[in-house]
Amino acid sequence: MTMSRIFQINASQGGVPKLPLAQAAVNADGLTCDAQEHLDVHGGPDRALCLYSLERILALQNEGHPIFPGAAGENLTLVGLDWDTVAPGVVLQLGGEVVVEIVSYTQPCGTISAFFTDGRPARIAQKSHPGWSRVYARVVRGGEIAVADEVVIGG
Repeated sequence: MTMSRIFQINASQGGVPKLPLAQAAVNADGLTCDAQEHLDVHGGPDRALCLYSLERILALQNEGHPIFPGAAGENLTLVGLDWDTVAPGVVLQLGGEVVVEIVSYTQPCGTISAFFTDGRPARIAQKSHPGWSRVYARVVRGGEIAVADEVVIGG
């Protein structure tokens, strides 16, 4: 069985793409080094972290989309998880300290349209393409995370 891990940690001072970091601190508001431009739709306790699957990104690249880790605005690009099981209510342990709970699927926003061949980020909308959405998570327990940290479902 493949071990699930943090493939990439991504942050910016607002906007996309979010850029890679080797490690980061996580608190109730998400990555302490990250910021969002549109706080009415991003951020806050129930949208503290945005997570996405490396496998989904690679599949989108195979479809011809110029997407890459961090381009969809996700804070954490995870690898090795069965993304179809990452749904609201699921708890994930990230590394040795951080625990998050998936709260909702994200709505794709026009900010990421450049990373889709047709300019339509709806390709990763849960409603039209179940299992392809990014997810928002609340932080249950903060701490430090690093690239390659193990990700455990039900942590």
